[in-house]
Order: sequence, then structure tokens, then C-alpha cells
Amino acid sequence: MTTFNNVTVVKKANIYFDGQVSSRTIQFADGTEKTLGFMLPGDYTFNTAAKELVEIMAGDLDLLLPETEQWQTIKAGESFEVPANSQFKIKIKTPTDYCCSYFK
Repeated sequence: MTTFNNVTVVKKANIYFDGQVSSRTIQFADGTEKTLGFMLPGDYTFNTAAKELVEIMAGDLDLLLPETEQWQTIKAGESFEVPANSQFKIKIKTPTDYCCSYFK
């Protein structure tokens, strides 16, 4: 899916890591939410509350998922899932555009 129709966009940005990572929340009629964001090169650790699906639209990164010891490379057009109530690490190599879906 390349577009979202009939959504509400929250105007206030979510800004993390001194502005290196930012996103906007979009809300769907069924109550689900996604964030559309952008990450500049750097090393980041994120905490999750809900299960997440992260789709990479542009850029590339290295990913360390919870309870794993091996980094994996994720490129534009690929995605990854992160379990709820966990922490994951990413190393952004090039400016990266992403979409994150949350599951309850």
C-alpha cells in the first residue's frame, strides 16, 4: 500500500534523539494507528509497548532484535517485526524513511 485514505493526521510531530528521528501519527477509522517517520544516520535504541511492524521505504539500517545476538541488514522495500514490551537497536546507515504499524 503506497497511500492511506480517510485517515486523521496528528499535527504534532514525535521527535526523538535530539531531532535525529521524527514521525507523525496517522489514525484510522477502526482505531488503529501507524507512524510515518524519518531517521538520520546514528545508533538508536527503541522500546516497544505494542507489537510493531516496521516497513522501510528508503534507506538502510542494521537491526538487533530482542533476544538475538546477530545484527541483520534491512534495506528499502524490506520490513521487520518487533514483539510487544521489548527493546531493539538500530544503526541507521543512510537517511531512512519508514512506516510503523502497531498491533494490540
